[in-house]
Amino acid sequence: MTSAHISGHLNCRLHLFMGEMDLCGWTSRRVAPEAGSSMAKPRSPPPRPRVNGWSRPIHTPPVMVWTSLLALAFTSFGIFIPLLPYGLKLVAYSVSFLLVTGGLLLFHLVVLVATITIDPAEPNVRRKNYRRPGTIFDRSKLSLFTKTRYCHLCGVTVSARAKHCRACNKCTAGFDHHCKWLNNCVGSRNYWWFFTSVLSAVACLLCLMAIVTYVMIIYWVDQEALRSDPQFQKITDENTWLLFLPFIPLKVKAPVLLTIGAAVLVLVFSGLLILGYLFVFHVYIRAKGLTTLEYLKQGHSKSRENSRPRKQPLAQMEEGHAQVPRAPL
Repeated sequence: MTSAHISGHLNCRLHLFMGEMDLCGWTSRRVAPEAGSSMAKPRSPPPRPRVNGWSRPIHTPPVMVWTSLLALAFTSFGIFIPLLPYGLKLVAYSVSFLLVTGGLLLFHLVVLVATITIDPAEPNVRRKNYRRPGTIFDRSKLSLFTKTRYCHLCGVTVSARAKHCRACNKCTAGFDHHCKWLNNCVGSRNYWWFFTSVLSAVACLLCLMAIVTYVMIIYWVDQEALRSDPQFQKITDENTWLLFLPFIPLKVKAPVLLTIGAAVLVLVFSGLLILGYLFVFHVYIRAKGLTTLEYLKQGHSKSRENSRPRKQPLAQMEEGHAQVPRAPL
């Protein structure tokens, strides 16, 4: 498979994965007409620039991320790890090494919070007052920005790879993309934090999948191995299981445990597909020396070139023949 085929495949899958992700206001949707146009409609003032991912408004995707993260941590440390045999339980709870569940989860939380907290804006933008009201987009000044790198929305001169993000309403240094799942832009200031958070998330999910899969297999092979906790000695019914050991044991029937395990495996597998693809994609574009925005722009340029009508070979031959000067008789 050639690099062109790989690039085209990644470009297609990336569009499906990112959907309508805002790339500095560069989306498939048309920009609203500026003031003074006959098609212009009254618009509310643009929002104040967002400092980081904790700035309001907080949309649904970040809430989904934190809910999923807490749910997986809650079920893994509250349900499945306590069911492991004693030796495996100590390894899974260990925070001494980054290669096991506890340490990986702690490390992932640190880099994730750093990615969300870091302000990726240009230095000139960060020195300005974020409480100022936003400026309305004026398409007539777009060509001026291309020539001078002066953003009239931020009121500053920015670097070559900076882009003005419509969602954050500010110029991001080394703009890669606006991540709606983190409620923040990803740029040169927080890119490697973002990349590390994706990698650590994949590692956490792999570790969690191994633990839950092990528990599910042992359940059908040797249930007594999962009943090593002393509190199981009080349970006479083999169909009854204890969750949230050892502090707040909760009695449930086996179908409940199996349903929770199946739901966790589905969530973990879905996360691995998405984050695994995202990780591979960013490894690919970094090897090419591109940002996400630059990669997508290249894909659009190639698509436009390929969509241009091409002349048939016979027409090209006739045209070339017509252009050949005839020798004088």
